[in-house]
Amino acid sequence: MTKVIAITNQKGGVGKTTTSVSLSAALAFLGQRILLIDLDPQGNATMGSGVDKNTLTDSVCELLLNRASYRAVIQNCPEAGYDLLPSNSSLTEAEVGLVGENQSEIRLKNALAAEKSNYDYIIIDCAPSLNMLTINALAAADTVLIPMQCEYYALEGLSALISTIEGIKTNLNPALTIEGILRTMYDPRNSLTKEVSAQLNLHFPGQVYNTVIPRNIRLAEAPSHGLPIIYYDKKSRGALAYLTLAAELMRKNETPSSPKTGTP
Repeated sequence: MTKVIAITNQKGGVGKTTTSVSLSAALAFLGQRILLIDLDPQGNATMGSGVDKNTLTDSVCELLLNRASYRAVIQNCPEAGYDLLPSNSSLTEAEVGLVGENQSEIRLKNALAAEKSNYDYIIIDCAPSLNMLTINALAAADTVLIPMQCEYYALEGLSALISTIEGIKTNLNPALTIEGILRTMYDPRNSLTKEVSAQLNLHFPGQVYNTVIPRNIRLAEAPSHGLPIIYYDKKSRGALAYLTLAAELMRKNETPSSPKTGTP
């Protein structure tokens, strides 16, 4: 059964897009059929997948506004190993254009209905704000994966996000749950990191991933080369962390692993 995971945090700079791209590539490398949806007008996940957002004819904007079909928008990213629904700054038009439209909150869910069975996992990279695009992502998702730094203000932001998820459950998607909380830019030498980790495990037992994503310069470099980290530097700590995360997620969902032949 296909699992749709929205990767979101209303706080920016927490590694949301890095996680979306890197986890998608890692899952694909482990034999899963993956669709990545870039639902952020910045188009960073699109560029990080090796697709030039500035040359797109059709993007997820046209799909949401019913101006293009799924097949017209979908792109295969052979170097990343997955399919992509790309975006660019035109997506802001969809954010505005959907307001007041019929079934505006479930346009993405409806667009995916006939295509979901082609994938094992669908990953949605959300913008760092609660807008019509993020609402579409949460309405279409089965679960939410929350990347966050281990710092004080991140805990406050997490509380706000949990409230948002509860609101979506009440009004649009009763089955929505938390897939897991991912600690990013992790520095085990920092005492605050340990304190926040302890708080997370106390308040969200069983929902905090064992895998942590370390601060890693290679992770920061990979997007400028249009490659996920496991293809940019397969031996880096960042690449190994996301492969470990993918394996942990698959175990949680009991998905069989069939690694690709060769090396990334």
